[in-house]
Amino acid sequence: MKWARTAVTATVAMGAAAGLYVALGREDDPDQAPSSAAVVPSAAPTAVTEVKAPEVKVLESVEEPLPWVGTWAVAVQPRGRAFARQTLRQIVHTSIGGTSARVRLSNAYGARPLTVSSVHLARRLTDSAIDPATDQPVTFGGKTSVTIPAGESAVSDPVAFAVPADSDLAVSVYLPKNTGTSTRHGFAGRHNYIASGDQASSADLRGAKTVKSYFFLAGVDVQNAKATGSVVTFGASITDGVASSFNANRRWPDLLSDRLRASGRTVGVLNTGISGNRFTSDRSGESAAKRFDRDVLQQPGVRWVIISDDAINDLGHGASPARLKDELRDLVDRGHDAGIKVICSTLTPFRGAGYWTQRGEQGRTEINAFIRSGRSGCDAVLDQDRATHDPASPTRFLDKYDSGDHLHPDSQGMQAIANAVNLRWF
Repeated sequence: MKWARTAVTATVAMGAAAGLYVALGREDDPDQAPSSAAVVPSAAPTAVTEVKAPEVKVLESVEEPLPWVGTWAVAVQPRGRAFARQTLRQIVHTSIGGTSARVRLSNAYGARPLTVSSVHLARRLTDSAIDPATDQPVTFGGKTSVTIPAGESAVSDPVAFAVPADSDLAVSVYLPKNTGTSTRHGFAGRHNYIASGDQASSADLRGAKTVKSYFFLAGVDVQNAKATGSVVTFGASITDGVASSFNANRRWPDLLSDRLRASGRTVGVLNTGISGNRFTSDRSGESAAKRFDRDVLQQPGVRWVIISDDAINDLGHGASPARLKDELRDLVDRGHDAGIKVICSTLTPFRGAGYWTQRGEQGRTEINAFIRSGRSGCDAVLDQDRATHDPASPTRFLDKYDSGDHLHPDSQGMQAIANAVNLRWF
């Protein structure tokens, strides 16, 4: 509640009994391109003089706007394909609902200004078809188009839109000019759609082609009076959902969202995993250390982060456990400095994967012991290792959780990870 101030002129009755009364108011890719009180006097006054009363605080309630909380997000990467005079219709699966929405677009890795026009938000029916009764144009500063400088991003104006939880929304944009290299998220885990010309408001797209990435779209946020914040799941391919059921929203962050919702909690779940990502080097996007601010700390409504599986890729490529522990400590400190709770995940088994080595296994054991010991400073531990390994062969996945490549859990394995999350953390 905010205080409003006002100057009040009071009538003061001078004489026997007079009184002064003041009324108090009231955030591996197949689509990658190459490059009111009354005054009651106690007696009749004998003289009246009008004076100016001092400024007083008025108890006036001013409604605070609801904060924005992310319902969906991805981490952006460089080197996406170019577009020109084409419509993109991209499907996002919400974690929480809201009474209004906004869209976040990114040109973080573009080499030129990005012009986007005819942006629309609607509920998706099936494939590229939307419910036209729900279609809403999206504006930026009151305009139907926006040009985003290279390296920058844009947040739309609020849209009055009833966003259901656990539902598919379609964000459609028309790209009237050649975009050059696009900002993307390589692995969508679902189909998105491209069509020629401006079809952003069409109920269905004519001549649509499917793609398996996201382009320029970084997040969708909502306003919800019951929302307590968002949790960001931050990691690599296991978090990104590689090997989970395609087009089915069966990544472990999706399944965690299902559990949170079933428990009566209204917590946004934002997946910023990048397949192939690492702590120590820029592979498949910038390193975890470089992207942590943008992909975690700057997410709307963030209160928690789960740091997951990046370090597996580092171990598979020879990184030292000592360096990885230092990197993890740094992320934990940065999270705490920003006032968020940091949950750390142990590393899942990967024996049998192409880059597994005995040295990498020893590193995994050392890092997991470090995380479980509490020396990392983590506020809680999500033990993905214990949730998924074979008790008879702890360096390997339990067979029913192995997607077949011995690195990525299948949908059952994803559920086991989601089930291992203690909801009391939230």
